[in-house]
Amino acid sequence: MGEINSEYVASLKSIETENKIDRIFYRPIGFQIARMLRGTGVTPNMITILSIFVGAAVGYFFYPDNLVYNICGILLLVLANILDCVDGQLARLTGIKSAIGRILDGFAGDIWFACIYVAFALRLGNEFGYTSVFLVIAVISGLSHLIQANITDYYKTLHLYFISKEKGAEFQSSEQVNARHKEMKYGVNKFFYFLYCFYTSFQEKVTPVLQAMLHNLHTKYGDDIPEEIRIRFRKHSKRLMKLIDLLTFNGRTIVMFVVVLMGQVWAYFLYEIIALNIVLFLAVKKHEKVCATFIE
Repeated sequence: MGEINSEYVASLKSIETENKIDRIFYRPIGFQIARMLRGTGVTPNMITILSIFVGAAVGYFFYPDNLVYNICGILLLVLANILDCVDGQLARLTGIKSAIGRILDGFAGDIWFACIYVAFALRLGNEFGYTSVFLVIAVISGLSHLIQANITDYYKTLHLYFISKEKGAEFQSSEQVNARHKEMKYGVNKFFYFLYCFYTSFQEKVTPVLQAMLHNLHTKYGDDIPEEIRIRFRKHSKRLMKLIDLLTFNGRTIVMFVVVLMGQVWAYFLYEIIALNIVLFLAVKKHEKVCATFIE
């Protein structure tokens, strides 16, 4: 039992960055599936690609105002997220990791929700007319979601970086990503890295005080940031995790499932565009304030 528990913990990026729903539901299921797949030849990237197709199909089931179809869509989205857990946990259990795998994993969720937002727009167009207006709203929602997911991923990866260099190995500056992109041969991998360059550049532009803090710490300590500073930063950062968790898959899908079951999908667009963008603004503002104390 102890061996399984230690193996389960090893399959996670960090127990600190996992929210409650992930810890009690998604991750345990993902771990059991990952254990069964270990040694079968199935790779994490295969699971990621499967999750993209499963998640993209959700839009089809959310399009009609039909309770049975909508429940099937909810179950498919839950399955897609379980598969999203499996790919990362399988990668950590087998040691089969790749930078492209992480990038592809990040884009998977964006594809799921893009399909869902288009489905919502078409559904509302059928109900109220003005389909083009709802498609514009869907695009705004998609862009809002993309920005929120981008910054959320950045803060969680940063938190891992302040746990240890090993856990924070995926935390890279735009300079490092651009350098890696230039070294790559032309192909699909280089294209994904090209997109990732914009991804990391945006993260840094939105967090100028954080960048100043990192610059100061690296100038003074290099990569060997003292443990005292790491612990102090994590303590402040962890306080913001509950706010940041509202911007994660679980934070948005709880509301999505409720409005879909109620047949009021228009309410989700309001939640995405207004409520979650306010949460993002507050999270960034508070995080920058924390970083400023380390500069002082």
